[in-house]
Amino acid sequence: MAIVSQAEYARLRGVSKKTVTQWKRDGKLVLADGGVDVEATDSYLKKYRAAGLKGNSEGNGGNALPHPLAGETNEQAALRILSIGGANMSLEEAKRVKENYLALLNQLEYDQKSGAVVLVADVAAAVGREYSQVRTRLLAIPAEQAPRIHRLKTVTEVQDVLQELITEALEELVSDGGA
Repeated sequence: MAIVSQAEYARLRGVSKKTVTQWKRDGKLVLADGGVDVEATDSYLKKYRAAGLKGNSEGNGGNALPHPLAGETNEQAALRILSIGGANMSLEEAKRVKENYLALLNQLEYDQKSGAVVLVADVAAAVGREYSQVRTRLLAIPAEQAPRIHRLKTVTEVQDVLQELITEALEELVSDGGA
């Protein structure tokens, strides 16, 4: 029994690593000892293809039907697939899950109405408006203050005035944001 890495299996079979990763996700690889069992996987893929089902490497976009794992009967495969989707719950379990979901949904609605939770799109729009105001205010400083700065004699004076003007503009924006 030869065990190889997924990358090595891709190289051996002349397919991309992405294809082998998709095969793993679809349950088409037989894994053993931290790698791919070459013989078992080859045998499984051969049977899989012989059944007329095509996997992602044949170009159907990964829309293959679920299939049994090696040594698994159709009934066992059906139970496995149902249990993955949660279909093996009892009626009481399903009701409990539904009630928990509805309670969480009601909590989310309450949090939204109370303002504890907001939509990301609303926050992004508000931040965008604030950034726009900051940009507009800062870009106005040179036009408004050029004559004053032109009269200054030293670099230190220019620096001090610019620092004062930027600080003043930012404080105005902060006080406007709180209103």
